[in-house]
Amino acid sequence: MSAREVDVLVVGAGPAGLVAATRLAALGAGRVEVLDADQGAGGAPRYGAHRGYGTWPRVVTGPAYARRLVAAAQRAGAVVRTGVTALDWAGPLALETVGPLGVETVTARAVVLATGARERPRAARLVPGTRPAGVYTTGELQRAVHQFGQHIGTRVVIVGAGGTACAGEATGPEGTTCAQTATGAEDALAAAYAEHAAVTTVRAAGATVVALVTGLSRARSGRARVADSRPRQDFPLLTGATVTELLGQGRLSGVRVRHRDGRTAVLPCDTVVFTGAFVPDQALARRGGLTTGTRCPDVDAALRTSRPGVFATGALVRPAASAPAAARAGAHAAHAVLDRLGLDLKSA
Repeated sequence: MSAREVDVLVVGAGPAGLVAATRLAALGAGRVEVLDADQGAGGAPRYGAHRGYGTWPRVVTGPAYARRLVAAAQRAGAVVRTGVTALDWAGPLALETVGPLGVETVTARAVVLATGARERPRAARLVPGTRPAGVYTTGELQRAVHQFGQHIGTRVVIVGAGGTACAGEATGPEGTTCAQTATGAEDALAAAYAEHAAVTTVRAAGATVVALVTGLSRARSGRARVADSRPRQDFPLLTGATVTELLGQGRLSGVRVRHRDGRTAVLPCDTVVFTGAFVPDQALARRGGLTTGTRCPDVDAALRTSRPGVFATGALVRPAASAPAAARAGAHAAHAVLDRLGLDLKSA
C-alpha cells in the first residue's frame, strides 16, 4: 500500500465536486485531487442525453455539460482520477482508496465529500409483487441505454412522484435534520426533471411510454418546461394513482395501479421506471462517524461537517438539487475550504 499527500481531496466528480475543485485549484489551494468510482467524470449528467443542462440560454445536453465541467477543472490545475473508490477513512483527514494504481492512503489538509444522491430503487419503495426483469430507476435506465446500449423493452410505464405507496418516498423539509434541506419546490422540480429524463430516454431507446403514473392531483408545470425539458406528451397521465403491484414471471408483464377513488387497473407493459425520490449517498460519511441526519450529513452554513476539515456539498446535502444548484454548492464549499486553509480570497 502506498501513501501520499494532497492539499484538498474531493470525493465525487459530479457537478459539485468538479466546480469545487475548479475554484480551489484556480484560487491557489495547492494540489487539488478529485476521485470518482465511476470510469468517467461528470456525475449523473453524463447519462442525461437530453438538453436542459447549464444555464439559460446556453443549455446543452448532459454529456456536453459534464465535459465542460471536467475541462474547466483540468484547466484550473485539478487532478481528476476516475475508477478510484474511497473505501474507508484511514485517519481524520485521510482516506483509503483503491483504483488502477492499487490500494493507496491519501491524506489531505481538507476533504470535500461530494458523493451525490441516487433514486430509491423498487425495494426501498415497498412495491409488492414478483421480481421480474425490466425494472429500473431513471439512472439505471439512462446507463442501460446511453452507456451500454441495452434493449430495455418496448412498452414502458413511468412512475413519477407519489406513484408508489411508500411513505418514505415523499421528500421535503419535514422529518429532516441536515442543515441544508431541499424546499418543496426544489423537490418537485427535481422529480419533474427525473420524469422528463425517463421519457426522453425511453424514446431514445425506441420504446413507447404506456403511461406516466403520479400520485399528484395534477400535472406539473413551470420551470420544468424550460429548454426542451418537457417533451411532448402523447401518452396518458394518470394523476392521483399509485403502482401497487408488479406482475410477471421472468419478464415484467404489467403493473397494477390503484386510483384515489379505490378503482384498480392493470397496465400491460414489459418495463417500469421509478423516478425521483432521491436519497443521499452518505455511506462514506457514515463510515467516518460524521454526524448524519435522516437524509444527509449535518453541515453548517459553511458546509462544514462534524469533523474539522471535512466538508459536504451538492446533492449529498441536498438530494433534490439540480446539476446547476449542485455546482453552486460546490463553489460555496470551495470558499469555505479556502478559509479553512487560511487563504485570502482577495489576494488568491
